[in-house]
Amino acid sequence: MNILVTNDDGINAESLWALVRELQIIARVTVVAPDGERSAIGTAVTLFEPLHAEKVRSPVPGVTAYAVDGSPSDCVILALGKLVEDSVDIVVSGINTNLNLGEDVHISGTVGGALQGYFHGLPALAVSAPPDSQPGLDSAARVTAILAQKIAAKPTRIFLNINVPDLPLEEIGGLKITRLARSSHINTVEEDDHGQKKQYRLVRERLTEAGEDGTDILAIEQGDISITPLYTSLLDKPPQRLLKRLCAELTQLLLKG
Repeated sequence: MNILVTNDDGINAESLWALVRELQIIARVTVVAPDGERSAIGTAVTLFEPLHAEKVRSPVPGVTAYAVDGSPSDCVILALGKLVEDSVDIVVSGINTNLNLGEDVHISGTVGGALQGYFHGLPALAVSAPPDSQPGLDSAARVTAILAQKIAAKPTRIFLNINVPDLPLEEIGGLKITRLARSSHINTVEEDDHGQKKQYRLVRERLTEAGEDGTDILAIEQGDISITPLYTSLLDKPPQRLLKRLCAELTQLLLKG
């Protein structure tokens, strides 16, 4: 199995390599990631400037890695179009060091990178964990590896947004197939003077109110892993039986672990 990994936190993000270390146990991994921070860049694609890819030394032996001066979407397009010679079985984007819940998915570079894999007809996973959470990071890496292996065993075009709570695996309540919450942040604008010009800063504050039944926010609040299917057309909506089977198999494997 060949897995392409990208992220929006950049090639040097420890969360990226935590994921790669876990995935390398089950597959051949190629990393193509931005050369620096590209958070909240959404699905941006570079069309009017050339892109550059530099092969970099991987901290994980046996993994080929490239740094690209573009967005996560650019990285996946470039990887699938030029950089990766062998066929890719699944695209994984993450681990993002902040949760991508509700409308976050529309501006998330992590989700944007995975979306390009989905556009290319591949299974795609966008994976996020809470900030400054080593238990969440470890759990996210392990869950992603198991899920990637299960999906690759029976290939299907599927796009999943995965969020993991701030808990070690043995304390996680379970896995929930969820829908996106309607909102996760309040967006405000701050104004101040900068020399002779006014400047403005966009500020996103996470909502603290409880999530609604069935949403990704509620699953995280209850200590569960949230798996939200994303799709660009109702015709591409994955069947519930497939999602329930994946969830049941993943739960069984995690309990065994």
